Amino acid sequence: MFAGAFQNKTVWLSGHTGFKGAWLAEWLLTLGARVQGYALEPSPLPTLFDDLGLAARLRHEVGDVRDAAAVRQSIAAAQPDFVFHLAAQPLVRVSYAQPVESYATNVMGTVHVLDALRLLQKPCAAVFVTTDKCYENREWVHGYREEDRLGGHDPYSSSKAAAEIAISSFRSSFFKNHPVKIASARAGNVIGGGDWAAERIVPDCIRALQQGQAIPVRNRHATRPWQHVLEPLSGYLWLAAKLAQAPGPQFCSPFNFGPDHEANRTVAELVLEILKHWPGRWEDRTDPLAPHEAGLLQLTTDKARAQLGWKPVWRFPEAVAATVHWYRAVNEAGAADDSSAPARPVVQRQIADYSAAATAEGLPWADAP
Repeated sequence: MFAGAFQNKTVWLSGHTGFKGAWLAEWLLTLGARVQGYALEPSPLPTLFDDLGLAARLRHEVGDVRDAAAVRQSIAAAQPDFVFHLAAQPLVRVSYAQPVESYATNVMGTVHVLDALRLLQKPCAAVFVTTDKCYENREWVHGYREEDRLGGHDPYSSSKAAAEIAISSFRSSFFKNHPVKIASARAGNVIGGGDWAAERIVPDCIRALQQGQAIPVRNRHATRPWQHVLEPLSGYLWLAAKLAQAPGPQFCSPFNFGPDHEANRTVAELVLEILKHWPGRWEDRTDPLAPHEAGLLQLTTDKARAQLGWKPVWRFPEAVAATVHWYRAVNEAGAADDSSAPARPVVQRQIADYSAAATAEGLPWADAP
């Protein structure tokens, strides 16, 4: 997988205690990487990081990306072959309540990692993860391309747009003739087992279903490019592998990683698909006074397909089915007081199933080296 790029390589991964970071850490360990995680302590709520027992399986460093000196010291000590920067304040609604903290983490945190890499004098491939919300959203019916205008109505979106501008500036200013290669990755809305964040639709669904309550749906008409978390992660990993292998800077640019058009569904459609696998009910909690969130948003992934040979593997029904299966497996094990901690084997099995499906489709990252 991924041309064996990560076997016995050192990976510095920020945000490894978060949802996407924990999935990526697990996959990197499966690929034979030595992973050094740098993040805040995991939430006191249930976390995938704890469910997977990652603290004992990688180098777990507690740190804040807003601390420039600590980031610099951590990267210098690790001397990584690869960097994945995922640490972020990832929630739109939280950014309204905590705008300064959101900008400090998402913009200056990114700058601190970039500046630390500027001092690294060895080959390293670095992928900076932002979001599809970094584009100036004009509620277009067609997908956004990498060259479209950046922007953001809310603090979260604009902070990610600002991070993308910083990445581009550092790349032009400091990394043209440098052993470190820099790319950014913009992904759509991800779903998958182990996400327990507040005010996200899938965790809201699961919490309600566990308690036998109606699912609260606050923005049922909003359309998003839903994809299983393994989809963008495969893109991040393959982009990093291509960065490391390429003799020149041809992959040092932003890339979109999103689902096929059929996965652009409304929140209501997502909820109804979830209920096919875990029966329950939902109710409309639309609040006309709620903070603004985009109504229509989708990505175009032509660049990733053409330059990387990447494309999504699981369609919308498969992504939802895998997501709900994870939660049901963990929930049922907990109800049975099963001490065997089902999260790790479920995650590993889903990584294997996803990889096998990619191999069957002949995707280049899934070919044997």
